[in-house]
Amino acid sequence: MTWFDRCIVFCGVGFGSGLSPKAPGTFGSAFALLFTPLWLYLGFNLSVFAITIMSVIGIYICGHTAKVIDVHDDGRIVWDEFAGQSITLLPLLYVQQLNWLWVIVGFIFFRIFDIWKPFPISWADQKVSGGLGIMLDDIIAGLWAALCIFILHFYILT
Repeated sequence: MTWFDRCIVFCGVGFGSGLSPKAPGTFGSAFALLFTPLWLYLGFNLSVFAITIMSVIGIYICGHTAKVIDVHDDGRIVWDEFAGQSITLLPLLYVQQLNWLWVIVGFIFFRIFDIWKPFPISWADQKVSGGLGIMLDDIIAGLWAALCIFILHFYILT
């Protein structure tokens, strides 16, 4: 493996967070919560921009990591969880109501959708290949979780 491949794989496995022997996706999602202070600092608009860049770059990172380790959407690849978990928090950033209770609720919603994979998450997981396929199901799971946060926070609790 070249130095470049090692760097990309290190990113793909979430800086090591995806190497957990049990539940690597959950560990990767939990590690992604460490980005929360950055999203708070950047604010909503810059966070949307940064998460979009993270997702676009993630297509390459996940695809290349899968190619190097020779397994499509291996559980150890968690860069996609970074993007999906970050998307989940966007409604809270929008209204600047981000507290750790809501972060945990967002984490739970994201993990439920990422594991359960209702339509169209299941479609993306099964039908889209390569780095885009690895990223797309988690991006959709993040959007579904964000929608749940939005509904719960803005329509039920207010």
